[in-house]
Amino acid sequence: MPRRLAAALLLMVFSAWAANIKLYLKDGTFNLVREYQVQPDRVRYYSVERGEWEEIPLEMVDLKRTGSEAAARQASLDADAKSQAEEEAAAREISKEVSRIPRDAGVYWLDGRETKTLKLASSSVHTNKGRQILQVLSPIPMVTGRATLELDGAHSQHVFTDPEQAFYIQLSDTERFGVARLTVKGAVRIVEYLTFIPVTKEVEEKLDLAEIFRQQLGNEDLYKIWPKQPLEPGEYAVVQYSAGKLNIQVWDFAVARAK
Repeated sequence: MPRRLAAALLLMVFSAWAANIKLYLKDGTFNLVREYQVQPDRVRYYSVERGEWEEIPLEMVDLKRTGSEAAARQASLDADAKSQAEEEAAAREISKEVSRIPRDAGVYWLDGRETKTLKLASSSVHTNKGRQILQVLSPIPMVTGRATLELDGAHSQHVFTDPEQAFYIQLSDTERFGVARLTVKGAVRIVEYLTFIPVTKEVEEKLDLAEIFRQQLGNEDLYKIWPKQPLEPGEYAVVQYSAGKLNIQVWDFAVARAK
């Protein structure tokens, strides 16, 4: 039996059981009933145990306790139904979001009904020997030293006024990702600071990462990300990387003050 069908049948059985009512008697016992009717001198009810209508003298029934518990149970059922409806609505909204994001690796954002792509930036490593484009930087320098990973230009062409702008990142590999604050220095933006360690052939990377929320959507490679706190006006980038491998991918953007 398909899992969804089994779950639906189980929910139907539980709902039917939960809808039953405890008809309390004044001696503390109760009859489990589907429904009951209060008449002038008796209570008529449908017995769940025996599957038929029965009657009992009104003076033997604790109507106050029965009504109070029935009302509380109904309120609980209504709350559960509301919660389930909200969860289903949220799932539908997520499904809509996922359908709008391309399957190709990259970073995207939604502008009304339009899906837009954040362009992958070309970055370079600046050492005391000059600058080299990151994509062709091989092998990692074997001399101990410090460097910076930079983007040309003091400002990004992608400017947002929403300090809580959300992005969607479709990962190209299972790696770390986040939103980095960039440092403007003259005509370049510094993404991270690097320290090369020749003996172990490693590189230490220092990123200034903002705290973000991460929501996995649809599959293991697609995430929605947005800042936990509004971003201050300045230069930023969505980044994807493996620590120590100098393989960082950078999608730059800026946050401007709202006019």
